[in-house]
Amino acid sequence: MTDPAAGKVTAVMHDTDDLDGAVAFWTAVLGLEVKYRDDTYAYLSGLAPEGPHLAFQRVPEPKAGKNRLHLDLMVDDRDAFSEWVVELGGRVIEQHEHPGWPVWIVMADPQGNEFCIYERPEDAA
Repeated sequence: MTDPAAGKVTAVMHDTDDLDGAVAFWTAVLGLEVKYRDDTYAYLSGLAPEGPHLAFQRVPEPKAGKNRLHLDLMVDDRDAFSEWVVELGGRVIEQHEHPGWPVWIVMADPQGNEFCIYERPEDAA
């Protein structure tokens, strides 16, 4: 048997027990549009021109434990962005500084899903 062709990530799917809240938070934070929505699923516009999409699936149980997968967001002003995320219902978990890396802030959305933000390096396009 030969190896199958490599898979292509088409969506990063989040489970959520609050589909409306998750969609409202992440469309605001990432500036994305809802491309498809029903009672169980919501797919947002692509994270990049060729995708993948950020998507949400309604589940009955709330989040439990630490994420094993999270988003890293590059922003122009880390502190201003983190304050805005808090205004949207998110929260700051902790800040990290590691030599040779940008300072990043671990944050959580209103349901406790972790994500990180860091400032765009001066030499980044």
